[in-house]
Amino acid sequence: MNFDKVELIFRAQLGTGRVFGLSAGRNFMMKRIGWLAGIPMVAVLGLGLATAQENSPAGSAHLVASSNTSTDSASPAAKPAVPQLQPRDTRYRICAGDSFDVSFELSPEFNQTVIVQPDGFVTLKSVGDVNVQDQSVPQLTQTLREAYGKILNDPLIVVVLKDFQKPFFIADGQIGHPGRYEMRGNVTLAEAIAVAGGFTEAAKHSQVRLYRRVDDQWMFAKVFNLKEMEKKGDLHEDPLLHSGDMLFVPKNAFSKIKPFIPYTGLSAGAVMAQP
Repeated sequence: MNFDKVELIFRAQLGTGRVFGLSAGRNFMMKRIGWLAGIPMVAVLGLGLATAQENSPAGSAHLVASSNTSTDSASPAAKPAVPQLQPRDTRYRICAGDSFDVSFELSPEFNQTVIVQPDGFVTLKSVGDVNVQDQSVPQLTQTLREAYGKILNDPLIVVVLKDFQKPFFIADGQIGHPGRYEMRGNVTLAEAIAVAGGFTEAAKHSQVRLYRRVDDQWMFAKVFNLKEMEKKGDLHEDPLLHSGDMLFVPKNAFSKIKPFIPYTGLSAGAVMAQP
């Protein structure tokens, strides 16, 4: 419709004062229509940007430096080699706070229960302090045999764990109940998410990240597409978790831009119906 022609007709019939009101109403209506038309464009643009940022290939794996890695600059020749994943030793490792019984078959007077101190040492009868941090039970037994071998002839020692850190995993991100959970038996990634309350509405099922520590300075990270696994009904690629693993579920693209989409409570039809 040609609003200029309509305005001239009304100007001739109604006079300048009343036409001014119609002209102002027309300008207001056009501004509101243009504003509402721009909302979908902003939403689509934001959705595309968020998707591009997250669009890394599922199943990819890489090593990332942990937060305690030194930030000092170094020449390329001086940079340490990236550690490679090795077959995992499933034996439990002694850590601070653990306690265990030490029994001597031929010298029961040395029997004792010891607790690992925060620095990884234990205090033993007639021997003193011994570092047992990060040792398996066979390694710990050999360490105690060597320590008591200085005062006993070929001691026969039996070590039994009494109190120790239970296997666990950590769940974070867009899941029902983020937190730390104990592991009893084998637990897969999909099972761990179910234990932690399942996905939320804002979860990105296709970008579930699994973090596994390699050593004190490096952590192994891999992305899994659980959406595709569940869609196909094939969980052969669903990995088993190891104690200390952390899973993270990021937000999907729409949930990231949703807070920035304005909501007026008025439809386009309601705006156009205004005088």
